Amino acid sequence: MNAQTERLTLTGPAGAIEAVRDSAALAEGASPRGVAIIAHPHPLFGGTMDNKVVQTLARALVQCGWTAVRFNFRGVGGTAGVHDDGRGELQDLLAVVEQVAPVAEGQRIALAGFSFGAFVTSHALAALWPTGRVDKTVLVGTAASRFTVAPVPPDAHLSTLVVHGEADDTVPLASVMDWARPQILPVTVIPAGGHFFHGQLPLLKNLVVRHLQSGA
Repeated sequence: MNAQTERLTLTGPAGAIEAVRDSAALAEGASPRGVAIIAHPHPLFGGTMDNKVVQTLARALVQCGWTAVRFNFRGVGGTAGVHDDGRGELQDLLAVVEQVAPVAEGQRIALAGFSFGAFVTSHALAALWPTGRVDKTVLVGTAASRFTVAPVPPDAHLSTLVVHGEADDTVPLASVMDWARPQILPVTVIPAGGHFFHGQLPLLKNLVVRHLQSGA
């Protein structure tokens, strides 16, 4: 990512968790807005923390003053354990939060996820929202056709960005709308966008930056 990228080995319920931390882009004397934790797509289909969409999310967060932490779910890369259909992966994500943004330090949190990672992030948001620490959430290519995605807490709607590709053939847009509709949760649709946003990552990054810079 940049010269300020640091490799981490964290501790999770299944053992070691491989992660990287990218320092926030800051003006001299400024402090980070908080710590952002980014979750990657499905481990059984090649998803890792180095996925292009995940890296795009990290770049947007770093640009907007967040320290960005990407990590590999259990069974991926240097992370111990085996795939657990989202249950253990949620515990992995929450363990990462505990270690990179400890409650005692009072840091603000941003959550972001892509595809399977967005599904896991939705459940992390449900668990963490009552703590009052989550400022921003970004869900991209949310795997609503394949998993039971948690509803976004009503008070979190304005601080949550949901982005989906119109032409996503992995997770049909209709499934995301079916999830969002009962919540009256807006979905930002990228015209002709596929699941991996080929050729449209700069647009995705700009949408995320705009959301992160908004006052909500």
